[in-house]
Amino acid sequence: MIPKNYQHLLVLAFAVQEVNESTHILPNQTLGFHIYDSYDNARRTCQATLRLLSVQERLVPNYACGICYNLIAVIGSLDSEVSLNMANTLDIYKIPQVGILSLSWWILSLLLHFSWTWIGLLCMDNDKGERFLQTVFPMFSKRGVCVAFIEKLPPHTNINNINTVLEKGADMHDKLVDSKANVVVLQGESYSFALLKWLPYISEVVKRTSKLKDKVWIASANMEINAFVYQRNWETEIFHGTLSLSIHSNDLPGFQSFEKRRNPNRTKGDDFLRIFWEQAFGCLFPTSVDNDVEEVICTGKERLESLPGSFFELSMTGHSYSIYNAVYAVAHAMHLHQFLRGVAFNNSAGSRVSFNEKGELVTGFDVINWKFFANESFLRVKVGRIDPWASLGPKLTIHEETITWHHWFNQAQPLSVCTWSCRPASSKKVKVGEPYCCYDCIPCPAGKISTQEEYPSKNWDFCLPKNTTFLSYDEALGLTLVFLALVFAFITALVLAVFVKNHRTPIVKANNQKLTYTLLISLLLCFLCALLFIGEPQAVTCLLRQTAFAIIFSVAVSSVLAKTLLVVLAFMTTQPGSKMRKWLGKETASVIVLSCSLIQAGICSVWLGTSPPFPDADMFSMAEEIVLECNEGSVVMFYCTLGYMGLLATISFTVAFLSRKLPGSFNEAKFITFSMLVFCSVWLSFVPSYLSTKGKSMVAVEIFSILASSTGLLCCIFIPKCYIIVLRPELNKREHLESQNRGIQGISCT
Repeated sequence: MIPKNYQHLLVLAFAVQEVNESTHILPNQTLGFHIYDSYDNARRTCQATLRLLSVQERLVPNYACGICYNLIAVIGSLDSEVSLNMANTLDIYKIPQVGILSLSWWILSLLLHFSWTWIGLLCMDNDKGERFLQTVFPMFSKRGVCVAFIEKLPPHTNINNINTVLEKGADMHDKLVDSKANVVVLQGESYSFALLKWLPYISEVVKRTSKLKDKVWIASANMEINAFVYQRNWETEIFHGTLSLSIHSNDLPGFQSFEKRRNPNRTKGDDFLRIFWEQAFGCLFPTSVDNDVEEVICTGKERLESLPGSFFELSMTGHSYSIYNAVYAVAHAMHLHQFLRGVAFNNSAGSRVSFNEKGELVTGFDVINWKFFANESFLRVKVGRIDPWASLGPKLTIHEETITWHHWFNQAQPLSVCTWSCRPASSKKVKVGEPYCCYDCIPCPAGKISTQEEYPSKNWDFCLPKNTTFLSYDEALGLTLVFLALVFAFITALVLAVFVKNHRTPIVKANNQKLTYTLLISLLLCFLCALLFIGEPQAVTCLLRQTAFAIIFSVAVSSVLAKTLLVVLAFMTTQPGSKMRKWLGKETASVIVLSCSLIQAGICSVWLGTSPPFPDADMFSMAEEIVLECNEGSVVMFYCTLGYMGLLATISFTVAFLSRKLPGSFNEAKFITFSMLVFCSVWLSFVPSYLSTKGKSMVAVEIFSILASSTGLLCCIFIPKCYIIVLRPELNKREHLESQNRGIQGISCT
């Protein structure tokens, strides 16, 4: 017998007595009850259930005769197997069974709160234990909790099975001792703790040399701190600091007085009391003692408060509190003629009792910290609260400062992991055949990182934080590029000013003023657009960088192409009978520049509409730096824009090369040929240079290519003309041009 279960009988009688004395619940009716012992046996449970359904004092199932009880409801056993056996019979007769709400998967919240990822599992060797494993094992694995071992507790508790208990206990003891898991989760029935009290003695009984220690026990809500009669003085020191989940309970007014009034000499109608008394106090009443047997005689004056907590508690336990609420739930349902799930009331302790739409009791759970003392007494301390029905979702609250851990841990929070976290500058290597929580820590190779924001030191003994970097205006390289861009932009502006000031001179008029101005303005913008590549990448600058550069350069190159084509057309119109004169005009140049530029603008529009550039952080290219950059979005579109500019430059270079030997004033083709040669050389070398560099050097390579190619166009095409306009004005006369073009009369390229 487990004496502590007697409180459950007392609370049932106490609740029924309160209901019968109440004028508000079931007036003019008397609520009665019968209690049967299941002996944790399916056959006995079935027999007891059938007795409830039969006539008084006779087991005649499904037959009504004589005086019959009006069976209203049945309160199930504390243990799931017994309740299931009862339900199989009661369901046939539509008799409601009020069960005790259990809780197991909320244990996961505790494990995650304390970061315990390497645990052992002890569960019942029955259907409920299997369901527990099937439910929580995948859940634990999904949340990163690994199971070191699984052991099963025997489902039977009587002394005849002591050999089975010892055999199971020996295996369990060895697993517990050998495992590095410091946390053991217990899923059991109400009597399971009494089985676990064997563990400290296993090493002596089965001659084990190692002692069990260094474990934190986490018990499910079904389990109670109790003991068999023969375990009266057994130690419980290894369970000091245990955490358990308990159905939230409050002390009921008058219940402890009701308990203390129980006396085997005066209480009538309680067939369990004398049995409880003899086993709890270790004595016998005179009527049950033979004259020749020396035993301690029960006087009836023994005090319940003197019993160890594992035998009896005057304070209300969670299971007893549930039985009390179950009785009142049935009474309220009878009083109001409604289904149990529709019942809602306040009990005598002031707590609200109600059910949800699934018939589940809407209640919270307490997290209990158990403190065991040398005199076999214990203290339960509420250190947390679980509220499954909180408005913002299930909530776990833990007051860690109130928890007492076992003295093995020196009052420091225990740790339970398969492998300690790898040191900085090292990485994880999975062990073959082991759970993912178990791994080896190996040093990070050179150039690799242990996390995305750190890199290993030279000796790989610690990690250094990675610096965030980008091509900024404050560093020498960025400042130099800004200076060059501004200088060349200023020079381009001066050239444009020179051409505007001398727009009536022959050399300016002979080179198509409109195309010249368009080319110079586009070159000016090319130098300035290089500034978009410097500084911390932003959403706007990332969108403008490549697209502005591509469109502006396309305008510049198409202007050069138009100038080259006009030179060729102008020469061809001098041939006798030529029909090309109709193509020689201002509209032709505009059409060439506009059409070529619009094609590039269309490519850029597709780019921005499908996969536009965006600010990004490159964590991997540089071992010691995080590079802030503009992700091109679509690399294909980026190279499409470069390819189109290359196509325009190639055509312009080809046409200029073929016309480089034209006579007289049309020898501008020579300068265009050389400028296109420089332009193509720069951008052909750009691609391999760009692909071979990393970090902000890639940006610097592109800026340099922009400046170099733009400078090549500016110098090769306009410096010779500026030399003549500024330093050799005598050459900038119509007479001089006519002498150079003798034999070619009547041609105007304005």
